[in-house]
Amino acid sequence: MKNFNFCPKCSSQNFKIENLHRFECFNCGFIYHHNVASAVAVIIEKEDALLFLIRNRNPQKGKLDLPGGFTDPQEKAEETCVRELKEEIDLDFKTEDFTYFTSFPNQYTYAEVTYHTEDLIFITSLPKNGKIKLEKEEIQAMKWIKKSEINFDEIAFKSLRNAVKKYLEK
Repeated sequence: MKNFNFCPKCSSQNFKIENLHRFECFNCGFIYHHNVASAVAVIIEKEDALLFLIRNRNPQKGKLDLPGGFTDPQEKAEETCVRELKEEIDLDFKTEDFTYFTSFPNQYTYAEVTYHTEDLIFITSLPKNGKIKLEKEEIQAMKWIKKSEINFDEIAFKSLRNAVKKYLEK
């Protein structure tokens, strides 16, 4: 919200921003809450390796990521998992294929706007005979990385580093 220089309703500069998420204009009374966005990430294991995608867009272009993305309005988190895995790796899942694992807060800065997210982490299995086809606009490549060889510094977001660490500890 640091980019807010004027009230979006009346153009006044007489406003305050509280706790990086509440905007209040003192001229017209407009109030805007920039609340936490929900996102999902999915851990897929095959043998002794986890599936990572390599980001093809900022933020964190070139870093490791888990399949997933932002939840759309009116969408359950499991529906987000189904939609995002279809979009990113062209695999068909059902909502019941996902088991909730954990969540971590995250910050996602895009186009100079920082979105505070709550990343919900799910676990699923690779479908038998599942052939992954990458969505090249968002994803450079994919890697199956052995659990013992994961370099946490290469994972794009702190929330996902924490989730993978917790997963490996279980």
